[in-house]
Amino acid sequence: MSISDWPTQERPRERLIAFGESALSDAELLAIYLRVGTRGKSAVDLARDLLSRHDGKLGRLASSSLQELATTPGIGMAKAAQLKASFELSRRALTEEMHVRDNLASPENVRNWLRLRLAYLPQECFIALWLDAQNRLILSETLFTGTLTQTSVYPREVVKTALQRNAAAVILAHNHPSGLAEPSHADQMLTTSLRQALAMVDVKLLDHFIVAGTARPLSFAERGLL
Repeated sequence: MSISDWPTQERPRERLIAFGESALSDAELLAIYLRVGTRGKSAVDLARDLLSRHDGKLGRLASSSLQELATTPGIGMAKAAQLKASFELSRRALTEEMHVRDNLASPENVRNWLRLRLAYLPQECFIALWLDAQNRLILSETLFTGTLTQTSVYPREVVKTALQRNAAAVILAHNHPSGLAEPSHADQMLTTSLRQALAMVDVKLLDHFIVAGTARPLSFAERGLL
């Protein structure tokens, strides 16, 4: 049954107008974006199929490639491109907020941004948030990309990039595709090595986060590991 055949009060768009976007489920919000379904399936059904193929996780859906999204029956390349564009806009909006000093001062805001950026990547990725002397974001960038289980990180290259960015401080982060946010011994040794190397050029390592799926990103600073 098409959504247009549903009772007015049950249609996602009308529910959003009446009650606000927070009242809608993930599938209903996606259905509004998709607009139409396929033969025998409403836009809500299609949205549920799309979420189901990504374990019901919006973060995993947002991290999917264009090609992966397009393989969902009823999506195709055009809708996949629209979805990727919407996810990228969300990331850019969060990045824009991160340039505000008050947002960087909040560990939760940093966690939310990192979760969206790293949580469901299929391989390990090591990123840096370079900050100026007032702890304002200069730039966020990926420094190293590895495999499913490890990333090779070179302190010399991190220091070199810090000097190129004219950074006074940095927040580092990497993901664990395994879904476990606990730091390994290698993670702790690397963090110590990076903190010492950066200190030699007067760049302060403020924190190092580990991001893993739906788990709360782990902060080395809060754990007393810096």
